[in-house]
Amino acid sequence: MKKIRLFPLILLVCLVFGMAAPAAYALEAPSLDGQAAVLVDLDSGRVLYDLNKDERRAPASLTKIMTGLLALDAISNGRCGWDDMVTAQADCREGLGEDSSSAGINPGDVISMRDLLYCALISSANEACNIIASYLEGSVSAFVQKMNDKAAELGCLNTHFANTNGLPTEDHYSSAYDMYLITTEAMRYPDFMEIANTVSYTTESITLNGGEPIGNSNALINPRSDYGGSRYLYEYASGVKTGYTRAAGYCLISTAEKDGVRLMAVVMGCNGWLNAGLEEYRNFSDTISLYDWAFENFAYQTVLSTSEQLSRVKVELAQGDGEAILHAQQDVRLLLPVGVDTGSVETQVSVYDDRLVAPISAGTVLGEARVYVDGVDYGSVRLVTNADVELARGEFMKMRIKEFFSKGWVIAILVVVLVLGTAYIILITRYRKLRKKHLQERRRAEQRRRIAAQERAARESAIDAFDTDWTDIE
Repeated sequence: MKKIRLFPLILLVCLVFGMAAPAAYALEAPSLDGQAAVLVDLDSGRVLYDLNKDERRAPASLTKIMTGLLALDAISNGRCGWDDMVTAQADCREGLGEDSSSAGINPGDVISMRDLLYCALISSANEACNIIASYLEGSVSAFVQKMNDKAAELGCLNTHFANTNGLPTEDHYSSAYDMYLITTEAMRYPDFMEIANTVSYTTESITLNGGEPIGNSNALINPRSDYGGSRYLYEYASGVKTGYTRAAGYCLISTAEKDGVRLMAVVMGCNGWLNAGLEEYRNFSDTISLYDWAFENFAYQTVLSTSEQLSRVKVELAQGDGEAILHAQQDVRLLLPVGVDTGSVETQVSVYDDRLVAPISAGTVLGEARVYVDGVDYGSVRLVTNADVELARGEFMKMRIKEFFSKGWVIAILVVVLVLGTAYIILITRYRKLRKKHLQERRRAEQRRRIAAQERAARESAIDAFDTDWTDIE
């Protein structure tokens, strides 16, 4: 009976410890009004939050980011310049309604490319986009094709443009994640963010905007924005672009930085309304909610240090223990939920070369380690040895001798020498045997001659003795 009662107690203890364990990724998501959103760490490209991020939606004036990107590409490639004076074509205002956002540019007006870009990206002037398109590609339709080509190049899977400015039309759509890809590409140009962060801009042409400065529509950075004044000012925000059509709802792409954390938020399909006489624009409030949520719940943590030994690999011909110690090439800092146990970091090490041979200089890249935190893949870091791996001289000499005698021509010479040496030995041996036999035969012949001579001498002596004896008898 005591054993039976102990089992529920064990289960209860396990449950308590399980509840006490930190749930690193069990973060309560922010509540948003919009229909689609994505929040991305700009340093790693990791998505921290998403809501229907791949859903195809009308992008409204967020489209103009792509228009500005292609114009900056053209400036960078030398196809046009900031000070190029551009004449507005006859159809630059085609399809624009009376309530369409505009800088008041009319056919025949001559405007600098700089003014056109500021008008397109700050005040969201639709006709400015058409003028840029016609100037760069000869026609709006040709420019739109370039927009779609660029989107495909950037890996946008849910984007198709039908115009330069985002006015509602069939087959014109993008997604929150695709707009992130397009915007980060545009941000490679410092001039893009300089324009996007400009609160107020006075054009070179006095005919634009009635001669008045152009104000940025982004209420996160402009206290005089048409969208709610200073209510949505956000001290950490910068850029990028607002957008609105009835079909798209209120949209916003922006960036923010706090304590070294750099983020981009894309919100689409938000509502806007009058509330007790007060205008509400949820694209701004949703964006602020996303940033506050991220800054409160995420922080950079060092999960791998350059001083930390990650692996030891065998090195041929190396002094000492014959191993190289691998370390991360740089500290690995990841944007992680606050409270994540960095002890849960796992690394999967791979070495580029199966056969490492000394000497190896300090800092040589030998492999990489893929980093996992709580089973989530956070990418890889290159691995280096932070100390020289010296060559063992004795082992080196052995290796060189082995290498020398393993060469084909050396082996061939050795074989020839061995064959000649063997033949020489055989010949010498045969010669010695024949000489020995010859000498033996000479000795036997000499011996026979001596015996024969002795026998003759004996016979002659006997004859002489007989003759003497015979003489005496006579």
